Amino acid sequence: MTNAILSSTFFLTLLLAVGLFFFIRASAKDRTETVALLSKAPEDELLEQLRQHFMDRAYEVTKIEPQYGRITLSGFVRPSRFLAVFLSGLAAVGLLCFDLVFSFLFPEQAPFFLGLLLLAPLAGVFYWRRAARVEQIEFKVEPSPNSVKDYLSQLTIRAHRDEVIQLRQNVSLQEKEAELT
Repeated sequence: MTNAILSSTFFLTLLLAVGLFFFIRASAKDRTETVALLSKAPEDELLEQLRQHFMDRAYEVTKIEPQYGRITLSGFVRPSRFLAVFLSGLAAVGLLCFDLVFSFLFPEQAPFFLGLLLLAPLAGVFYWRRAARVEQIEFKVEPSPNSVKDYLSQLTIRAHRDEVIQLRQNVSLQEKEAELT
């Protein structure tokens, strides 16, 4: 192969490796968001639905602030085995690509570059350690604003994006843009 082909292949492989690195790093990123949700249920009924939902998801009440009407919950989030194995597999494929390019560029060190594949499980370990954490959910239930018709209460919640999605699937809520005050 010509030197120009090897150089361009190495450059493209390097760009893909950078993307893979940031993908692995983002797998354990905190994705907390604040959203306001509207409910047709009265406040007491909505609070009972929330209590049941979060109890089923193994969250516990850690703090109640009656002066602000806020409730804070905590729960341990387990990392996904599938995602840890998947990230290790992606890292292995990426390192294998690097090995192939390096073995063409430096044929005498080819066995050494194959040893780089041993680093692939570190991606899964990185994810496993960073994703296993205690998540906090903070929410407030109040009467819906007068400008919103047909809804009796408003829930303002600060939680991980996946928890908000799960809550919307299990409890009948309509989204509304807002910030937690």
